Amino acid sequence: MNKAQFIAYLAPQFGDSKKEAARAVDVVFDAIVRNISKGDDVMINDFGKFKKVDRPARKGRNPFTGETIQIKASKKVRFLPAKALKEIIAGVRKLEAAPKPPVKVLPKVVAKPVAKKAVAKKAPAKKVVAKKAPAKKAPAKKAPAKKVVKKAVKR
Repeated sequence: MNKAQFIAYLAPQFGDSKKEAARAVDVVFDAIVRNISKGDDVMINDFGKFKKVDRPARKGRNPFTGETIQIKASKKVRFLPAKALKEIIAGVRKLEAAPKPPVKVLPKVVAKPVAKKAVAKKAPAKKVVAKKAPAKKAPAKKAPAKKVVKKAVKR
């Protein structure tokens, strides 16, 4: 599932607004990234923990030449899944039902009383007599095809 599919999946929870779902996803990801970059761990219950890890410099090997090379120190993000997530993936624990989207309540339209308007009397309209188009004739039926009988020629 990519980000667009994730947003489309969440849209019903936001009143079918992909714009609001995208904003919520962006806010969550932004909060995770900002806290990890500061060095804080982000732990989401029953899901997992995002953690910044410092990797020291080390020696490695170039796979093409076999030559040993020096790999610089770096900082990485590690995700540690929570016990509940591991159990769900392993099939030990059942996944709870997905939250249902909120029920849309449409406001009731109250009929306003209609004020009666004074109707102005109009002069009677003149009747326009339309000329009738000549009736179309039905196509003539074709006579059935005659059977051709070949006579045997005597020699």
